[in-house]
Amino acid sequence: MFSPATKGYAMGKIVKWIQQLNWNILILLCVIPGLTPFTPPHLFEKIAMLVNGTLVRPLDWFDLFFHGLPWALAAVKLGISFKDPT
Repeated sequence: MFSPATKGYAMGKIVKWIQQLNWNILILLCVIPGLTPFTPPHLFEKIAMLVNGTLVRPLDWFDLFFHGLPWALAAVKLGISFKDPT
């Protein structure tokens, strides 16, 4: 297991990596794999399935993770930039 000092070091490296992500690339990742297919956006379908309780197949969970990861990274990066504007 990680000691508290190691855990803090690992989190610091993750935060630094997220801060170094380029906004242009991150926005492109949100639009292209995050919303394809565009009618209706796949991510919105998966979120609706999650809310309705019909997200049961492993492929559906993978799709939610794959299409939602860029949005999650963008949200974390936005939160970090508000907390630490440097």
